[in-house]
Amino acid sequence: MLNQIKAVIFDLDGTLVDSMGLWRDIDIAFLGERGIAYEDSLQEKIEGMSFTETAVFCKEYYKLEESVEELKSIWNQMAREKYRYEIQAKPGALRFLDNLKQKGIKMGIATSNSEELISAVNEAYHFDEYMTCIVTSCSVKKGKPAPDVYLEAARQLGVEPGECLVFEDIVKGIEAGKNAGMKVCAVEDDFSAHQKEKKMELSDYYIETYDDIMKAW
Repeated sequence: MLNQIKAVIFDLDGTLVDSMGLWRDIDIAFLGERGIAYEDSLQEKIEGMSFTETAVFCKEYYKLEESVEELKSIWNQMAREKYRYEIQAKPGALRFLDNLKQKGIKMGIATSNSEELISAVNEAYHFDEYMTCIVTSCSVKKGKPAPDVYLEAARQLGVEPGECLVFEDIVKGIEAGKNAGMKVCAVEDDFSAHQKEKKMELSDYYIETYDDIMKAW
C-alpha cells in the first residue's frame, strides 16, 4: 500500500474520528427547532460539500432566515463540545499515525469540516502534531468530489498527486481522491455501511480498521 508513497492524506470525519452519526443528531435538532422535519436523504444531498457549501445549500433548500455565516456559527456551537469531548478516534488511527511518523512519511488532512471543529478535535487528539498541513474545502474552489482539496494538500506537502495515498470513508471523498490522481484506501464506517460495495469498487484498498494495515508491517 505504501510503496512509492511519499505522503498520506486523511479525510477527518468518519476517517480519523467516528463523528458522522453526530451530524445526523445535530441536523435533527437544528431543523426541529425551526419546525422542519428531518429527511433521511439530507446526508446524501450534502455529501462531500464543504462547510460553506452545506450552509448555502441548506439556506436555499429550507428557505432559512439566517445568513450563511450565521448558519456556520450555529453548527460550530452545536458541535464544538462534542468534537472536543465526545467523539472517538477510529480504531488504530493514532497507532497508524505514529507508525507513519516513524517511517518519515508526510501527512496531511483534507476535510470538508470547519476550522473551528478541526481546532476542537485537535484539542482532544492532537492530530496537528502529525500533520504538515490541514486543508479545509472552504479554502478551495469546490468541495468533494472535485479534487481541489486533495490537490491543495499535495501542493502544501510538496509532493506530486501520484505520490499520495488518501484515506476516505464516503463515496464522494473517494471520488475526490481518485479525481486528484491519487491512490485511495476506503475506511469502513457505520454511517456509510450502505455504500460499502461502491466504496470497495472505487477504491484501491479497503480496511475495516487501521490495525488491518499494521498487521502486515
